[in-house]
Amino acid sequence: MTIGVLAETAAGERRVALDPSAVERLTKAGRVVVVQAGAGASATFADSEYTDAGATLASREQIIATCSVIPVLRYPDADLAKALRPEQMIVGLLDPFTNMADIAELAGRGVITVALELLPRTLSRAQAMDALSSQSSAAGYRAGIVAAAAYTRYLPMMITAAGTATPAKGIVIGTGVAGLQAIATLKRLGAVVTGYDVRSASRGEVESLGAKFLTSSVAPGADNGGYARAMTEEEERTQQTELAAALVGFDIIITTAKVPGRKPPELVLETTLKNMRRGSVCVDLGSSDKGGNVAGSADNTTIVTAGGVTIIGAGELASDVPSSASHMFGRNIVAAIDALAPANDITIDESDEVHQNIVVSHDGAVTNAAVRKALGLDPLPVDRAPAKANAS
Repeated sequence: MTIGVLAETAAGERRVALDPSAVERLTKAGRVVVVQAGAGASATFADSEYTDAGATLASREQIIATCSVIPVLRYPDADLAKALRPEQMIVGLLDPFTNMADIAELAGRGVITVALELLPRTLSRAQAMDALSSQSSAAGYRAGIVAAAAYTRYLPMMITAAGTATPAKGIVIGTGVAGLQAIATLKRLGAVVTGYDVRSASRGEVESLGAKFLTSSVAPGADNGGYARAMTEEEERTQQTELAAALVGFDIIITTAKVPGRKPPELVLETTLKNMRRGSVCVDLGSSDKGGNVAGSADNTTIVTAGGVTIIGAGELASDVPSSASHMFGRNIVAAIDALAPANDITIDESDEVHQNIVVSHDGAVTNAAVRKALGLDPLPVDRAPAKANAS
């Protein structure tokens, strides 16, 4: 099996799909790894670190033409997608519900696509592959730092000869992996922090970090995958009204409600922004090309409202911590490769729950049930035999 590491091409992306430590794990297991020269430079990994880990260097064109597995951070760019060949596997955070038509086209060409964000998070054996959590952790940590840098006052209480500065009040909306890291970071920096979540079960995790917990009268709980389930329109309106009344008392707001393939819920309304204190900061981790959690936010853009509130669209903030984020992502990729190709051959077992979920396409068809449904395709026959792709 030959695994190819390419430089990421998305604007502002600084991570790399495999760091040198991940490459070393693969090569020690008998895998062949080929790295594009300079692929890890933005994440501070030198080419020499990759060769010391057992990889060889090659051009982008050589890697695409010869490698059987290509890990990626995001859905491949147009040139890479066009060049992929039958039985070649791409694995990473592919955002399949946004890229459904493109994935269907790849499936028709026989490309194997593996989307790690579809991993069933409730399975303990799948945790090592949980790239969504690893990158959310990095994003949440960084969100606290970004908020502190944009806020023009002290975060902690400061007692000086010139007087006492009161601590900043911060609220983190959504207390999943990203939210908990954001809470922990703001707490370390000295802010008074509140965690907000519609899942009442999150109270214990929030309070264990020394933060206050706030919830809504609308408490829909989690879906089967462990995420907060989607609300009805009426529930959203009720939640927004309650939350708007609470938010105006905070100096820093961090939102984390990212919904792959759909418009994220708007949690901080325009009226709320108008009522917030001048100098307040909102960091929107849910920001995307479809909108964000904060009214008027735009991904990868900082806006200051007429009332002096700074809104930072930060949907891919893990890229701001490229070394650590790449290290964690690399471990996720190694775990996924070990699961899908334990003997150096890509073997998709459609009876395995992990394979059923993360493998979006193989053997010439879209196979993930949720993606098939979204595409309007009939369910696959239940008696399909496990397929084996030759990894040359």
